[in-house]
Amino acid sequence: MSVTTAVAGRAHKRAAAMAPDDRRAMIVQATLPLLLDAGEMVTTRQIADAAGIAEGTIFRAFADKESLIAAVIDAALDVEPLEQAIAAVDRTQPLEAVLEAAVKAMQQRVVDIWRLYSALGPRSHHPGHRPPTALAALVSLLDAYRPRLRVEPEDAARLLRALTLAMTHPMLVDEPLGPAAIVDLFLHGVVAGRPPC
Repeated sequence: MSVTTAVAGRAHKRAAAMAPDDRRAMIVQATLPLLLDAGEMVTTRQIADAAGIAEGTIFRAFADKESLIAAVIDAALDVEPLEQAIAAVDRTQPLEAVLEAAVKAMQQRVVDIWRLYSALGPRSHHPGHRPPTALAALVSLLDAYRPRLRVEPEDAARLLRALTLAMTHPMLVDEPLGPAAIVDLFLHGVVAGRPPC
């Protein structure tokens, strides 16, 4: 076999080239679970192995490990996946089921961000890293049930989001409430029946 044939064979087995943004996103995605497991102690060698790339590729996509970790935090705080999950909830279901699906998605976000912040320590609590809040999809979801609401959908969305956070965040509750319990509390409160007028 000639050298040219051997090189051509190796080149043929090589992974297809990726656009720079796609490569960055792929590296960020591979890094997140490693940060959750090892925090800042994760090595670029481990990241490269998890991403299936050469270690040098990381530094062609990111200036340094610090920049990569910052990109992972930014990706974890991106509200778009949550907005999409809430927007995708089937609105033909009863209100309770719809809200449970939305609460489940919001709870997962709370847990995911908490785990990342816990793994990374003080770095993740920089004021510039305040988690943005998703609300548009939740308002739209509640707007479909406007005739059943006593408040505007925007107000209902803020209340449900706040209640979900308060009843899910590990720093606020010993045992988080499940989606059904949160929705029941949101819709019916803690008083049995209404007081006489």
